[in-house]
Amino acid sequence: MPIRRFYKLYLSPNRKYVKSLKNLLGFVPGNLSLYRLAFRHKSVAQNIKKGVKNSNERLEFLGDAVLGSVVAEVLFKQYPYEDEGFLTELRSKIVNRVNLNQLARKLGFEQLIQYDTKMVNSTRQSSLLGDAFEALVGAIYLDKGYDFTRNFLVNHIIKSHIDIHKLEQTETNFKSKLIEWCQRHGKDITFELIGNQEGESNKLFTVQAIIEGEIMGSGKEFNKKNAEKLAAEKACEALSI
Repeated sequence: MPIRRFYKLYLSPNRKYVKSLKNLLGFVPGNLSLYRLAFRHKSVAQNIKKGVKNSNERLEFLGDAVLGSVVAEVLFKQYPYEDEGFLTELRSKIVNRVNLNQLARKLGFEQLIQYDTKMVNSTRQSSLLGDAFEALVGAIYLDKGYDFTRNFLVNHIIKSHIDIHKLEQTETNFKSKLIEWCQRHGKDITFELIGNQEGESNKLFTVQAIIEGEIMGSGKEFNKKNAEKLAAEKACEALSI
């Protein structure tokens, strides 16, 4: 065993935390501060700059992109004869907040995540674990690099904990769910196509799900229908539907 790894596991003042991470992840982390940050919700974070806190939100943003990339590659190789719409929908089923929450709970994230129970309402709390999972992916990427992160996700997460074929058979129509919810609660909903930002492809569709005049979710895809689905999914997450 390398001296540095031995020190972290058995001699370091942080050895208890390191062992917890090793049991969870299957490897000894390098930059421990990244992993602490990944499990720190903004409700317990400190301001480091005006409008910016040392919470896991930036890592969540990064991890979301890395996770989406890895899952897209796995599906692309596993389903060589399926079209872009099928792959997009199946990827959405894998990385949606409900599935990530369940996965994070199964892995034991509840023992590590830090948040203020007085500040986090039940709606936001429902996404805590999934947010932390994406933030953790971001932390591993910064600490170990893309190839290591990809192998970790494929072998330790996807192959071990995600039944892709079962998800394939699961119907998850977020747009229908959102419309039905709005009808039950007497709320107006529209899906609006908005202009692309400067530098974005003119083939990219950006759709916003707007409920009672408030933007509840947005989605970007190269297919308008899929962009609406992603916007509806984000809105369902925000409303805990």
